[in-house]
Amino acid sequence: MSKAQREAVDQMLRQGPKGFQSEPIDVMRSNFAALMANFPVPEEIKTSPTTLAGIPAVQVEPEQTARAGTILYFHGGSFSLGSPETAMGLTGNLVTRTGYQAISLDYRLAPEHPFPAAIEDCLAAYRALLESGVDPSSIAFAGDSAGGGLTVTTCLAARTAGLPMPAAIVAFSAGLDHTRSGASITTRLDVDPLFTTESIDYTGAMYLNGQDPNQELLAPAVLADLTGFPPMLLQVGGNEVLLDDSVRLADRAREADVDVTLDFTANVPHVFQSLVGMLDEAEQALDRAALFLKQRLG
Repeated sequence: MSKAQREAVDQMLRQGPKGFQSEPIDVMRSNFAALMANFPVPEEIKTSPTTLAGIPAVQVEPEQTARAGTILYFHGGSFSLGSPETAMGLTGNLVTRTGYQAISLDYRLAPEHPFPAAIEDCLAAYRALLESGVDPSSIAFAGDSAGGGLTVTTCLAARTAGLPMPAAIVAFSAGLDHTRSGASITTRLDVDPLFTTESIDYTGAMYLNGQDPNQELLAPAVLADLTGFPPMLLQVGGNEVLLDDSVRLADRAREADVDVTLDFTANVPHVFQSLVGMLDEAEQALDRAALFLKQRLG
């Protein structure tokens, strides 16, 4: 691990556009888009607009003929920011590394559409894939941050609806606990270059819209029964306040006899996988995620 790379990345994130600073929502969205524009997108992909269940999405394909399999991708942004475009670096890298196509969903955002709108959209998109004849064993859910949380809560909603589980889950720095009860919320605050307590509470309140966070769709890391879940890969960095969300979900998966890999990388920030070309650990983590997907969808 390169100390110089880690220090340069930390400085860039602290001095760059403050995508998670508490400001009016249109300003936050603009800042977040500017932040994510710093991260490279692979050139060896083809993108096209599409829809699933009437919900806008972007289809991402490798330049060569895609392998059989679909990654349903949920972007990050604290449930209130972001789009398929802001996550295109992550989505594109999974596509180029696996050879599978991805469909990145432009789900509804808070505060205009608070909980559970995002989960409803992700579930509707998954249902549409199944109804179109796609075998669930050829589908993986993947996502970052809030989208990482949606990989889990969409599975919970699918199970409740009587739908089959996808083949796998890949979650980068997942947001999995709106009770904010993990110790890392305070113990990692000083080393997290992106989040503050104020910013987490600000966007969290938009998504909650006054609802009690003590329910499994809002705090799966502490409340969800993961029985019957597909194999999960949870990647998380040491310099992020959401660290314990992934750690505690991995514990719940173990308790439910679910295959789970908790992939921890020390001294790297939230969704460090975006930092391809800036941080060696980003490419290594994406390679591990791609291997995991190929083993489950192969």
